[in-house]
Amino acid sequence: MSFRLSYRADPGNPWFSWQYVRDNSDTILAALRDHTSLTARAVLVAVLVALPLAVAAYWFRPLAGPILAVTGILYTVPSLALFAFLAPYLGIGAVTVLSVVALYALLVIVRNALAGLTQVPPEVREAAEGMGYGRWGRLFRIELPLALPGILTGLRLATVSTVALVTVGVVVGRGGLGQLIFGGFQNNFYKAQIMTGTLLCVLLALVLDLLLAGVGRLLTPWLRRRSPT
Repeated sequence: MSFRLSYRADPGNPWFSWQYVRDNSDTILAALRDHTSLTARAVLVAVLVALPLAVAAYWFRPLAGPILAVTGILYTVPSLALFAFLAPYLGIGAVTVLSVVALYALLVIVRNALAGLTQVPPEVREAAEGMGYGRWGRLFRIELPLALPGILTGLRLATVSTVALVTVGVVVGRGGLGQLIFGGFQNNFYKAQIMTGTLLCVLLALVLDLLLAGVGRLLTPWLRRRSPT
């Protein structure tokens, strides 16, 4: 009881402190840059792997079940267990973080991209065939553009979840803002440090989500509602 009373009365450990931000701006900005870089690279790797998998599942329907099953299994593995499994092979550092985070993003992107591709109307595909488009021509000129809303939905979900998951990379020393959060717990529960890292993590996810939403609006003008005349 005496500990709780003295802890509450401690004015030197507020949840937020501009003084802490000013004194540690270089460290905070470095953590934010590292977190943003890890997130962007992990999502890029996941997209480069997930889109071909989604196309393969779309073209060869018997593969859809196994591809979704494997990515689903990877998604259910606890992150700490995956770090522990990969670290002995990939080392302690950014490569391990990127690998783990990208694996978690696969399911979300594959599932949404496949859903977008399968929702392309059959008559549109038939019309494209009638115009002389081959499989690759239909894919790049017709099917992928029409599936873009679903792909972007998966990309936004994967990006937001990746921002959160990168913090777990603190277990191998590359957690971005997670380094601040974990360091605050180690530093006698330094609340200003914990809150600063947490707020920046939330703001980063929000900014990236809004940015991708804006890109989606630019790339899919046909989805905008026309204003009534």
